Amino acid sequence: MSKNSIGRDLTSGSIPRHLLAVALPMLLGNFINTCYSIVDAIWIGRIAGTAAIGAIAVSFPVIFLFISVASGATMATTILISQYYGARNYKQVSKTVDTSFGVTIILAVIFSVLGILSVDHILVFMSTPWEILPLASSYMKISYMGFTAIFLTFLVTSILRGVGDTRTPLFFMSLGVVVNAILDPLLIIGVGPLPTLGLDGAAIASIIAQAIALITGLIYLNSRKGIITVRLKKIFCLDGHITWLIAKIGFPSIVQQSAISLGMAAVTSFVNSFGETATAAFGAAGRIDSLAFLPAMSIGMSVSVIAGRNLGAGKNERVFRAFRWGIFMTLCISGFFSIFFLSIPGPLVSIFTTDKRVIEIGSTYLRIVGTSSIMFAVMQVSNGVINGAGHTMVTLIFTILAMWGIRVPFASILSKSPLGLTGIWFSFTIGFAVIMTASLIYYHSGRWQKAVIHPTEVTEALVNTENALDPLVVNEPLDRGKAGI
Repeated sequence: MSKNSIGRDLTSGSIPRHLLAVALPMLLGNFINTCYSIVDAIWIGRIAGTAAIGAIAVSFPVIFLFISVASGATMATTILISQYYGARNYKQVSKTVDTSFGVTIILAVIFSVLGILSVDHILVFMSTPWEILPLASSYMKISYMGFTAIFLTFLVTSILRGVGDTRTPLFFMSLGVVVNAILDPLLIIGVGPLPTLGLDGAAIASIIAQAIALITGLIYLNSRKGIITVRLKKIFCLDGHITWLIAKIGFPSIVQQSAISLGMAAVTSFVNSFGETATAAFGAAGRIDSLAFLPAMSIGMSVSVIAGRNLGAGKNERVFRAFRWGIFMTLCISGFFSIFFLSIPGPLVSIFTTDKRVIEIGSTYLRIVGTSSIMFAVMQVSNGVINGAGHTMVTLIFTILAMWGIRVPFASILSKSPLGLTGIWFSFTIGFAVIMTASLIYYHSGRWQKAVIHPTEVTEALVNTENALDPLVVNEPLDRGKAGI
């Protein structure tokens, strides 16, 4: 591959070097994405108070329920592009880009409307404290209005990850966070001619920031003049085969992420029963917890990309090596975070609030759940291999088992025991242990070693592109006639 190409050749060379090269930009990208919610939480907690933090906490699993649709669909895009690109089937890469945009836009509009119409009923069902409910309802309805921008930003990032480019998304994601950080206090407090919008201002700031990130990403894709260019005339001419593959791969992931968010909503309802302070502590500690899990998630996604690319190229032995190196790296990092959480949980929670009771409850959460980051890390790597092979139905089953078979029932039972709120935190650790065990057993069975694209697609692509120009070379535009696109 030319040195001017987008992405990396992951089918040869050092596995640990590839893991780091792909994972580090992903880590920064995930960190930047998480900063959206953390910046909101800091400003809201310091300006709007404990009730506003609680509103964010109850909003998260509900909003994540709909974002999970985008995550599932775009994960399918990453897997398909990764395998087609590994097989050098550039025609299918281009078709996947076009079809993915059409599918994502349709889903975004549908779920935005559903979210706005259902939010109040969901909040009541979650036993949301009455002091929090109006704030959460307004915040969530505004957030749903910006879902199309969020969905498409996920898609742009997934397309670039599929061809191995995890660095470029950092630019437009960073731009979005900077805009969000600037607009948050201006719209929450109301500076100059701007009205005082409180929690709603944070939601509006996030929408504007996501829109700017999306526009920047689209400009970049169209500047490449190659197979990842967005062709507006083609996005609603959905390719039937690719649409089916997106549904086949993405649907289990959508259900998986939805099972997580619905499970979190159920757990949040148990936390809500302990009052506004408990809900606020859960929200604040959860923001910190999410940062700790980012390295493992990034390495897991890196393993997934490498697995998809090498399975597409028929180099299964490199996938085994990626798994072993991924486990080693993520255990080192997660071990550090476990020690960190045990050392200074109080000061970490106090970043978001000065309420002593909130800090106390949040510290207990971090001491219990933070130490389970090692199990989460191992699970992310083994799931990365399984998902990279396109076997997302398997990880769906694991997730449903851990969330609805273990975490939710244990949270319900233990919350009514003498442990009370602390029992809910222990249910997280038990759930992680179950899903890690199941994932490792499936990985070692070797059943994942069959890629989702058909072998004939790989053979035909290799024949058709044997002497063809790499269509991702920056300085040489793609000849669509020769490429058959």
